[in-house]
Amino acid sequence: MKPRSATRVLAVVASLVLGPGCALLDEAPADSQLVCRSDSDCAASEVCFIDGCGDPGTDIVVEVTPNPGLGQHAQDFPVDRLRAEQNLELFGEATVRGVTERATGGTAPDGSPATRPYSETMFVRAVGSSALVPGVARYHEALVTPDNGVWRLPVAAGTYEVMLIPSDPSLPPLPRQGSVGPGQTMHLTWRLPAQADLVTVSGRIVRQGTTRVDANLSVQALDAELRPLSQRVLVTRATGDFSLQLAPEAATEATVLLRVTAADEGTLVPQKTFTVDPHAPLPASLELGDFGAPVRVSGRAVDSEGNPVAGATVSLEGRVGGGGSFRSEVVTTGVDGRFEIASLPSATDAPLSLVVMPPAGAAAGLTVGAAAVHVNDTTLPDVVCATRRLVRGQLRQPDDKSPAAGVRLIAEPVATVPGRPLPGTQLAETLTDANGEYVLRLDPALYRVDFLPTENLPRVSRFVTVPPSDTVEQQVAAFALQRGRTLRGHVLAGTREPHMPPGLPYASVRFYRVVNVEGRPASVLLSESVTDTFGRYTARLPVR
Repeated sequence: MKPRSATRVLAVVASLVLGPGCALLDEAPADSQLVCRSDSDCAASEVCFIDGCGDPGTDIVVEVTPNPGLGQHAQDFPVDRLRAEQNLELFGEATVRGVTERATGGTAPDGSPATRPYSETMFVRAVGSSALVPGVARYHEALVTPDNGVWRLPVAAGTYEVMLIPSDPSLPPLPRQGSVGPGQTMHLTWRLPAQADLVTVSGRIVRQGTTRVDANLSVQALDAELRPLSQRVLVTRATGDFSLQLAPEAATEATVLLRVTAADEGTLVPQKTFTVDPHAPLPASLELGDFGAPVRVSGRAVDSEGNPVAGATVSLEGRVGGGGSFRSEVVTTGVDGRFEIASLPSATDAPLSLVVMPPAGAAAGLTVGAAAVHVNDTTLPDVVCATRRLVRGQLRQPDDKSPAAGVRLIAEPVATVPGRPLPGTQLAETLTDANGEYVLRLDPALYRVDFLPTENLPRVSRFVTVPPSDTVEQQVAAFALQRGRTLRGHVLAGTREPHMPPGLPYASVRFYRVVNVEGRPASVLLSESVTDTFGRYTARLPVR
């Protein structure tokens, strides 16, 4: 199946939730319920999804990734009508076509500013997301050398901010925004300023007074939204001097931010941001302040019963002397629960934050505490980690009676709950037992829990909120897996070399359902597959 036009691909996202029914079902569904436990709670033509009862044939988007290693990136498009034999015919590649010009400072015959093609090597970074599958990120980067100012970059379909960073450090980075669909080209033009039009900001970084910072530093100008206005340049270590070149548009800013950071990983120097006026000379020097000398911080992580917590990651972060911010390296506790971190002393009026993250599955949970780090080596009191909640539930077969045994569960934190940090990207996993019952140990957060049956049934997802509480256990209402329907088909290349088979081998195929979570669009993975050597895939999707 191939949509009629690439333009329609991007336009249809606004109507996915209100789209027509699908041939997978013969009857139109009744009014949907927003809360459900199993398919039996829903109308005759609906199934129980993560966001409530819904038509299993609508709000489906397929993402196909042919071969990123060969520059063949992801294409996504809605599937309007599911069939048992569902061929997926791809468009040509999506690309960014860039045109780079450099102002010369002169005037063209028509009175406009004169330019010339800019053909020097530059770094291009495209960051964005799928336009059709909420929450699916896109990222591409490359070194390009324009041909008479023109270059191209293959990308996945999506919406992007494309940042151009010239190899000449005196030229500021310039962003552009745009969207590109499968088989489309996003045309973007950059006009780099003439040397005479650049806004120069020069200054000196010192530790305090006339004392230099004995470390390699870098500095970069940012706007109020922390978007770069200059390239990151090295500070001259012997003198502390630096010079930044900003685009002419920076002259319209009332203030800009100068962010000073350590240039080498592991350097114990704080980061500090200064607010300056780009129209006026800087002060004689910008001081990082008296942030102290490096010290060693040691301690031990234990659970609520005093047992050591092994394999936990530990880090320190917060404000230090002089007003800068510091973030330590991340270390791991040993079998005895002990850790040691290189740090800077905390500010006299505020301790650093000590973050301890035990490994997934441990009874001990994410703990954030205060650590007063002195000017000498500091030994902290034992860090008593909070206890993770035991989240229990039962999973049943599609008949909503028989237990579903041996089903793999993956719980991923997707949002915070009030007063608690997000537990990183740590995944908790387990299997249902012979009675279909499962137990997960989770920190407070909102989780998406994915259930992956080993038998010929589709995957199912549910949201589970674990609120802060002193209660040891939390019960999740039992619910049932869904019946599935098998889809088969080929992934077909829109263009291919002569005498080559039409099917694309080893392409990734993912079917998503677009949902609404707390008023925000989101997506849930329904099925994923990889094509065989003939370009054929098999997927299992839910059906009533």
